[in-house]
Amino acid sequence: MADYQAPLRDIRFVLNEVFDAPSLWASMPRLAENVDADTADAILEEAGKIAGGVLAPLNREADEQGCQWQDGEVTTPEGFREAYQTLLEGGWIGLGGNPEFGGMGMPKTLVAQYEEMTQGANMAFGLAPMLTAGACLALDAHGSQELKEKYLPNMYSGVWSGAMDLTEPHAGTDLGIIRTKAEPNDDGSYNVTGTKIFITWGEHDMAENIVHLVLAKLPDAPKGPKGISLFLVPKFLVNEDGSLGDRNSLACGSLEKKMGIKASATCVMNFDGARGWLVGEPNKGLAAMFTMMNYERLGVGIQGLGAMEASLQSAREYALERLQSRAPTGKQAPEKAADPIIVHPDVRRMLLTMKGFVEGGRAFSTYVAQWLDMAKYSDDDADRAKADAMVALLTPVAKAFLTDRGLDACVTGQQVFGGHGYIREWGQEQLVRDVRITQIYEGANGIQALDLMGRKIVANEGRFFELFAEDVAAFIEANQGDAALAPYLEPLAASLERLADVTEAVIEAAVDDPNEVGAASVEYLDLFGLTALAYMWVRIVKAAAPKAEGDTSGFYTGKLKTARFYFERLLPRTVSLAEGIRSGSEAMMDLTADEF
Repeated sequence: MADYQAPLRDIRFVLNEVFDAPSLWASMPRLAENVDADTADAILEEAGKIAGGVLAPLNREADEQGCQWQDGEVTTPEGFREAYQTLLEGGWIGLGGNPEFGGMGMPKTLVAQYEEMTQGANMAFGLAPMLTAGACLALDAHGSQELKEKYLPNMYSGVWSGAMDLTEPHAGTDLGIIRTKAEPNDDGSYNVTGTKIFITWGEHDMAENIVHLVLAKLPDAPKGPKGISLFLVPKFLVNEDGSLGDRNSLACGSLEKKMGIKASATCVMNFDGARGWLVGEPNKGLAAMFTMMNYERLGVGIQGLGAMEASLQSAREYALERLQSRAPTGKQAPEKAADPIIVHPDVRRMLLTMKGFVEGGRAFSTYVAQWLDMAKYSDDDADRAKADAMVALLTPVAKAFLTDRGLDACVTGQQVFGGHGYIREWGQEQLVRDVRITQIYEGANGIQALDLMGRKIVANEGRFFELFAEDVAAFIEANQGDAALAPYLEPLAASLERLADVTEAVIEAAVDDPNEVGAASVEYLDLFGLTALAYMWVRIVKAAAPKAEGDTSGFYTGKLKTARFYFERLLPRTVSLAEGIRSGSEAMMDLTADEF
């Protein structure tokens, strides 16, 4: 299997040439004081070294070894503690954190690239800093000044890690029915009691303390999701001077035995009157959690992207070296017993499909990250409001579309290997197992599709969608005279119009048939994702075309040829998706339960 190498050339191309991210950062004073092009480049270079040289070499053996649980304590695979220390020493865990409490204050457009490298190199390990960053985000946005001063510096440094405790055995998506309780104490703290499951890195030996953010209900809480509060519950209590005190009344009851990410500790956490502190307002816990959800859900989409990249690297190298049969047009390597399999059209179909989604997906994740940066850092109220709406619209697409394509791509990469792809030593089967969870956690992809179709489209009568459509249409209009874009602007416009027509049709149909939203949602998200990536590919062509002439590296010419493949072989899928959506819900809902 190919050794994972951080795709720095393409990352720099997307950041600097497609989106000109340094100009965006310079336009927002709160970002400009923390980052510029040179700083970003140095961060990318060092992140690439850590991903390829420290994290990736641990990936396969850690999967074989897994985490070990004994008497409530969790031992991580060999090398994980040292790798975590490397992140700690470099300040990587606080890369996007609030500088007031020790974070580096980097923009999400840059942090997203670091996350892709980390997740592509070693997803199981990469979940640890990812969860800590998410916990920090929620705490920074909603915690009291006292809590932030007490916990954030050590969390940003990585000395303490974070975990998010939402799910219970009977309550996954429907958090309104959680049973975990929080009883108030006289000193302002609470006693938290209950059981949480599927808690990623809820217990481990890499950090001195683990700070759990736990959803629970107060004694007088309203029923349903409006009665959920958020509590900070540390593994070790923290003394007034910041030192660690007694062990809190919480413990890891067991580790889940999983299909993939076996080197990540997925814990059952038991809270037995553990002391915790309210984060934000009573009964507003879901709002606090959703503050970090947009970032975390984009992060999960980036996990899918990272897995796709790793699978593509491996499959591409294998296709260049594996000798089987001759090319349909005759011998391409007459000095060898057979030709490399990359000469075969079907192998090229597989690799180009992967490449189309990887490189288009990288641009799309960066596009969404730009809107996150504008929503957080812009000084213009109107720009922030527009960015908030775009983030709300695009986040479920980024999470679900990139992870769905992530599994597809990893299975495709496995298929390039043939029988060797099914054997553990080549690494492709691990990628298939690992990436599968990305479609499930942080809101299963069917739920993401319902969120997009129901809340972000139908509930507001398409107003968020209009913002996206206006952005694409404005680009098309502004580039009508660009000869390099001529083959792509018309099919992009047609796909956008198809998406707009379907959007309007579902909004109208849902007035009389509540099932229309759920019946259309998954196919609609795919239709949206394919159209969004077409927009990304046109932007890629705009950046690459002027540099393609005389390009001896094949980098820019490869972009143009991959764009052509995307538009001719992948974007036409939108036609069948649109037809399926327009057929309505009747065929889906007509069967009785017994007829299944």
